[in-house]
Amino acid sequence: MPVSIESLPEISYGVTQNTLDENLDISVYNRASDIPQDVVVALQSNAVRTNVTLPLIEKTRLRENAGDVDFDQLWITCVAIDDEGRRTPELILSCTKNDLGTYPIFISPTIPASHLTEEFVIHRLRLLMVVITAKIPTERVYSIFAPELVAEVFAELWYEMKGVAPYEEPYYAAKLSFCSKKTFRNRQATDMGARGRYILRPAVMSDLRGVAALCFQFAKESEPFVLSEEGALKEAAMLIRNEQVWVHELQANVSSPSLEPQIACLVAFTRNSQTCATISKVVTSPEYRGLGCAQRLVRQVCKSLLNSGKQAVALYVAHDNGPATKVYHNVGFVGLGEADTQPIEGVERWTEIGFDRKKVQLGHW
Repeated sequence: MPVSIESLPEISYGVTQNTLDENLDISVYNRASDIPQDVVVALQSNAVRTNVTLPLIEKTRLRENAGDVDFDQLWITCVAIDDEGRRTPELILSCTKNDLGTYPIFISPTIPASHLTEEFVIHRLRLLMVVITAKIPTERVYSIFAPELVAEVFAELWYEMKGVAPYEEPYYAAKLSFCSKKTFRNRQATDMGARGRYILRPAVMSDLRGVAALCFQFAKESEPFVLSEEGALKEAAMLIRNEQVWVHELQANVSSPSLEPQIACLVAFTRNSQTCATISKVVTSPEYRGLGCAQRLVRQVCKSLLNSGKQAVALYVAHDNGPATKVYHNVGFVGLGEADTQPIEGVERWTEIGFDRKKVQLGHW
């Protein structure tokens, strides 16, 4: 049976903590460059599953090496140590932020999904909770995003410990999938007929208003993480400046050849590590839905990213989003077809569970 929090001895951060019949090292880091290399290697070896954690660590390390240190970031690692001193990184928790606000609490496993049993998860999360309570303000924990079992156990333990109730309905329930060069389905882009000509390309600053309108639309459909028009403009500018967004532009149509070009769809990829890119936003303007714009653009973006040297492109697709699931399956994302019934390592159910918004400070991601 897992031990209760009251029975746990005090943890010395960075020092091996003997718990029950195994050694677990629970360590806290405010600098990404202080995270042990074996933990970083474990994350890199699971780049698809750790797409919410690894990219920021890699980017932050580069900034720190250049002298730009932001201590308002935090990572907690759980590493098993056997009797011969061999270390096995198991979980990494992140409490981080971006230019738009604070991220949820992310927990990324670096061990096979089959190891994430309820007993395994409860035991380790109880240990992590002691550290979280000491290092992270209660109001900062506005949601948890992790593999389904991990998120559910975290929410239960957090309520038990802090009295902040989780919402019954998750903010987001999705399947993590990925596309590689091996699975990518390269097809010639379809014609739009009477809708006219189109171009698929990286967005530029002259697209700012069109990109912002779609960012606003996406957030409007992503409660509670809505954006004001000003916030949407800020996000759009950041995406374009960082070269992390492509657009599907309609240039003309048969009935109105002089029509101004319209941005019908965008695909953003904002969490990118050395080997894996992550599509984080796909949105089509309501008036252009059903025309194949999303599939056309997602395929082109994946082709570009894979040709640039990425080994995989990851994304999450909501369980109840049948049209998007079909689009991604057609492009080559694995584990999304009706015949895909066998487990695939890296394809998992992830959940974001929110906490009582009267007691937390909501962020944005």
